[in-house]
Amino acid sequence: MGIDVNRIIALPFSWGRFWPGPEGFCGHEVSQVNPFMGILPGLKAFIAAVLGGIGNVTGAVLGGLLLGFLEVMIVAFFPAWAGYRDAVAFTLLIVLLLLRPTGLLGETLGEEKL
Repeated sequence: MGIDVNRIIALPFSWGRFWPGPEGFCGHEVSQVNPFMGILPGLKAFIAAVLGGIGNVTGAVLGGLLLGFLEVMIVAFFPAWAGYRDAVAFTLLIVLLLLRPTGLLGETLGEEKL
C-alpha cells in the first residue's frame, strides 16, 4: 500500500517524547526538579496496562479508566484512606497478577508442546 510502517510506528513515540517538555514548562509550577518526578505516573500507567492486558490497547484504556475510577471512589467513600490511594493501586496489581496474570482482556496462550 506504500505506507512506511516503521515511520508510522516511530511517529507516536517521537510525539510522546517531544510534548512532555513544553507541557512541563508551561503547565506546571514546580519549585524543584528531581529525576524521580514522573515515577509514580509511570508506575500507574504500567498498572493500567497490566490491568487491561499487556499488548491490548483497548485493555490498557479500560485498565486506566478502572484504575482511575477505583482511586477516586476510594477517596470519595473513605476520605481517611486518601493517603493510601497509591497502596490500593499496587494491591490491585498484586491481586490481579495472582488471579489473572494475562489481565482483564488479555489472551490465555496455550502451552507449546516440545
